Amino acid sequence: MKKISKVIIPVAGLGTRMLPATKAIPKEMLPVLNKPIIQYIVEEAIFAGFEEIILVTHSSKSSIENHFDKSFELEATLEKRVKRGALKEIKAISKLNISMQSIRQGEARGLGHAILCAEGLIGTEAFAVMLPDMLIDKDNGNAGDSLKEMRLNFERLETSSILLGKVKRAEISKYGIAQIKKISNFPGLGLIEKMIEKPSLKKAPSNLYAVGRYIFNNDFFKYLSKVKPDKSGEIQLTDAIGDYIKDGKKVSAFPLKGDIFDCGDTVGYILANIKYAMKNPLMKSKIKSHFKIN
Repeated sequence: MKKISKVIIPVAGLGTRMLPATKAIPKEMLPVLNKPIIQYIVEEAIFAGFEEIILVTHSSKSSIENHFDKSFELEATLEKRVKRGALKEIKAISKLNISMQSIRQGEARGLGHAILCAEGLIGTEAFAVMLPDMLIDKDNGNAGDSLKEMRLNFERLETSSILLGKVKRAEISKYGIAQIKKISNFPGLGLIEKMIEKPSLKKAPSNLYAVGRYIFNNDFFKYLSKVKPDKSGEIQLTDAIGDYIKDGKKVSAFPLKGDIFDCGDTVGYILANIKYAMKNPLMKSKIKSHFKIN
């Protein structure tokens, strides 16, 4: 059985869709309620059973690493002011049961290039990838249930896999869309035959799109390294996945369990905050009262 313990989280992106909010603040540090998006992602990775996070970062993103570090001055201040609840939460962040290291992406050359930057820290192992602006929420269970299922399946079958969600027809052209081959007695949705990056509605083979959770065998790096940059100079992950599948490599498709919010998009970010707020009984009551909702 091949164990998988490392997950790459690319956080070097400049968050241009969320400007001007992200001019001086990393998009990953924007809060959903009182917790930054990146903390939800890290907690999901921990629940899914991963032991090491590799942040592919940028010189402007030091606040992400600082968030997970111990803050002696803040803890001392909270202790002095007898704010025990806040102190407990702050201490818990630096004690999360996972190791974390980072590597810089020297130039903005796309998601595929960001993943390649982490190859030296992955070594010869299989690995996962989590996109930090895609926030999963599950009402019954844990947000990490889907990724945990993917990890356990990989350790049993050693097959790369991608988590897929359903997208509305009007939004198909925004995402990488999957073509699936259903196989009896095969876990998940079946095997992915093809990934098409941002197809037109007419050319889309389904309404299933990649929601930012992947597990790859180590040989996937070889395919990433051979991808030619697109017109904008970026190395696209979807292109490498396509080449990988064409070469006869199996990639499983797993269904998303729960809701997904694209927090790199203003509407998705607002919806995530509303969803999480409505799960809090006190906040829910105040919101309904303020907006006169029955």
